Formats: sequence, structure tokens, C-alpha cells
Amino acid sequence: MSKIKIGILGYGNLGRGVELAVRNTSDMEVFGVFSRREPASVKTCGASVYSIDEILNFKGKFDVLVLCGGSATDLPTQTPEFAKNFCVVDSFDTHAKIPEHFANVDKAAKSGGNVGIIAIGWDPGLFSLNRLVGESVLESGESYTFWGKGVSQGHSDAIRRIKGVVDARQYTVPIESALASVRAGENPNLSTREKHLRECFVVAEDGADKAKIENEIKTMPNYFADYDTTVHFIDLETLKREHGGIPHGGFVLRSGSTGENGETKHLIEFSLKLDSNPEFTASVLVAYARAAHRLHKDGKSGAFSIFDIAPALISPKTPSELRKEIL
Repeated sequence: MSKIKIGILGYGNLGRGVELAVRNTSDMEVFGVFSRREPASVKTCGASVYSIDEILNFKGKFDVLVLCGGSATDLPTQTPEFAKNFCVVDSFDTHAKIPEHFANVDKAAKSGGNVGIIAIGWDPGLFSLNRLVGESVLESGESYTFWGKGVSQGHSDAIRRIKGVVDARQYTVPIESALASVRAGENPNLSTREKHLRECFVVAEDGADKAKIENEIKTMPNYFADYDTTVHFIDLETLKREHGGIPHGGFVLRSGSTGENGETKHLIEFSLKLDSNPEFTASVLVAYARAAHRLHKDGKSGAFSIFDIAPALISPKTPSELRKEIL
């Protein structure tokens, strides 16, 4: 059986993670990396590198293109653009704009007869799926999501796009008292600001207006405006030494009740603890690239979210193997 060929668009932390994740599968192989940088300057773990300008020359030569750009400026245009010519998977994570992004990708993918799976990762992604399951099983109850403590790739990237910023890391930090209240079954009514803090470590260019940068961070809609946010300006050496890793994780909880009068209490909790946010996110993207290929082979086209995809489609095992070994 021939292996599913994966193209990778972009080669930062996420792109490298995708290359490594594909190497760890039994049924896929990396076709190549497509980059906006000069190909000779991109050092991969063995994958061939091509200019993004050449990508249409490879139409039909690989099966799925995994998009590894940022949600702030890359994916809103890249995913619809490339869905016209390739089956694609992305990790778009601006929750408020997912319906709009889905519609744009759906139109583009259908025009080319391709499959576009959007907003794949762990949140949105696996956490979204667990929220759906929790709310469906315990209709009477409340859902809660806590992220971190960890580095958010999307939020860090959004800071790096600000003029005058050299590099940045953003940590999402759960407020422990809020998490404890949920686990105790108190079903608190928590605002966005009451669940998390955001802590930013920023390297600014020499002479940059730090006050302006800080204000732009704290007032950024969809990213920081709804949170208590602290900004620390540090030098590049300190950033690399003290904030070089990319850990993350979090919790999805559904606190609910059953019984005639709701007297029986239940708590569903799904959690992740990740040493490397991009490597784990990449592994989720690769699993759903398998689903994209299978859907396309089955004649499907258009946009799909994690809710639309049967779990069996992401596994390298056959349906009969899944029933025998996992069910």
C-alpha cells in the first residue's frame, strides 16, 4: 500500500513538529516543505525544501498540505488560497473567527474538489470535541475550559507581529481558585478575566516605544483585551535562557447532574500536560491529515471541523482492528 504523502507549508516550530510526527507514522511520508524563505537556508530533519512560489508545480504529487502558519495573518488567507488546489489541514485558533474562516475555506475547497479541515489542534480541536461530548452527555450542567500554564504559540506569534518586537513568549496561566471551585462542583459563573491571566515576555528593538508596544498587546482584540495581562520587557539572551521551551496543557471540565431532581452530581475532566505545544499540535494535525486524505478518496469536498470527522478516520488501523483492539 502506498503511503500518504504530506506537504508542509511553513517551517517554524510547528512545521518541524509536523515533519517529526509524520516520520513517526506507519502510513505517511513527507513529500517536502514549502517555504517563503530561500530553500537553501531552511534546515529540516531530512525533508526536501521548495519555494512556496513553486507549489502549484507539485499539484497532484502529494496528498495533503499541512499549513503551519499563524492564525493572526497567515491562515485567514493561506487556507482558502491553497484549498482551491490541495487538500489542506490547518490549526486556525482565533475562536471568534472560526465560522467566518470555515465559510471561506468551504467555498474554496468545494471549488477545487478538495477537503479542508480547519481549527485542528488541541484547542480548538481535542478540547472542542471533549466540550461537545460533555455537554451532550450531561445536558444539565456547566462547561469550563482552563489553559496552561503554558506558552501559547498563536498569542506569542501575535505579539511578534507588532512593530518593534524582536521576539516574545506569552504564558496563559489558570487562576487556581477558579479551577478548584469547578472541581468542587460549585458551578461558579466565571468571566473570561476570572479564569486566566496572561503573562508576556517581550524583546523589543533598540529604541522601540515600549509603552506603545505594551498598550498594543493589552488592547489586542481576541487575544489580550479580555484578560488581566502583564508585560515584561527582557533581553534576547534571557528569553532564550529562561523561556526557550514551549510547554502547555490545560483542562476541559463538565460539571453536571442527573436524577429526578438533579440530586446526583458528576464531573467529567479531560486534561493535557505537554512538554512541547508545537510537537503535540503537529501530531494532531498529522492524524487529521490522514482523515482529509480518506475523505477526499471517498469523494468528499469542502470544509470540515473536528466535529464532522468520525474518530476511525484519524487512526492508521482498520475499522475491524479498532473494534477488536480498542472498543
